[in-house]
Amino acid sequence: MTSKQRAYLKSLASSLDPVFQVGKSSLTPQVTEAIGEAFNTRELLKVAVLKNCLDDPREIAEMIAERTHSQVVQVIGKKIVLYKPDRDNPKIQLP
Repeated sequence: MTSKQRAYLKSLASSLDPVFQVGKSSLTPQVTEAIGEAFNTRELLKVAVLKNCLDDPREIAEMIAERTHSQVVQVIGKKIVLYKPDRDNPKIQLP
């Protein structure tokens, strides 16, 4: 992903609300599975890491991306933005 594409995705994600929250039990298989299923209807997701989660948000982002075959767009504080294009019908056209 180029820096121009990443900047475009960041601009789209700025208006999104977090769809998932990672809490005290950190990244469970159920959360990972739910995020993977959410990519069936969306290409861009925002995930919030709650204050009671002791793990590093960057590590959580990398684990989610690896397990769901998506890409980390950005990690700011405790917010994670992930992107996974739809193979059949991409909705977001990257520059």
